[in-house]
Amino acid sequence: MQVRTRDAKTGTPALHTPSDLKPNAVRDLTGALNILLADMFALYLKTKNFHWHMSGPHFRDYHLLLDEHGDQIFATTDAIAERVRKIGGSTLRSIGHIARLQRVADNDADFVTPMDMLAELRDDNKQLVANMRETHGLCDEHDDVATASLLEVLQCALPRMPVSNTLSGQRCRMSERSAAVSCTFPTLPVRLTSTGSSRKPGFRIIRS
Repeated sequence: MQVRTRDAKTGTPALHTPSDLKPNAVRDLTGALNILLADMFALYLKTKNFHWHMSGPHFRDYHLLLDEHGDQIFATTDAIAERVRKIGGSTLRSIGHIARLQRVADNDADFVTPMDMLAELRDDNKQLVANMRETHGLCDEHDDVATASLLEVLQCALPRMPVSNTLSGQRCRMSERSAAVSCTFPTLPVRLTSTGSSRKPGFRIIRS
């Protein structure tokens, strides 16, 4: 079967998306965003894994907590993939593609204690935020304000994870930039309506 990869009239690639970003910027940003997207999917599945296999006296609280966290993480994936396409790149196509790019380590252990689950997710989320900042820096290098702004919005929509060394009881103590907060996490699905050029951000955030 012949697969058409270029437009018959213009000769441009069939998936070509016009962009005012330079080709090297599209290449660099596409690569970074796809790795970040793979991390999101890997962390989503790990969070759901721990949600499904939660145990212990605080089962219900942690079970529901990780369900909400999974929803928040998954809500970021479409926005990242769509941004890759909008700047002129191509994005993830399969589970195998995710596995080749992900930096978040899988956990296939038969049993993980609740505290170890929360500690592992805490560390993964901290690393994910660090990776998002690194990608934000790449956006700044290429003057891609829209993608940088999107990353800022998505970072705000991610769940807050416990970061203290002691995780016990039904109320986890956490800190974010030295500010202690309670572990009540609303679900924040994010829908973005994008407008404008690649360099000029123009999207509306709807949280429900």
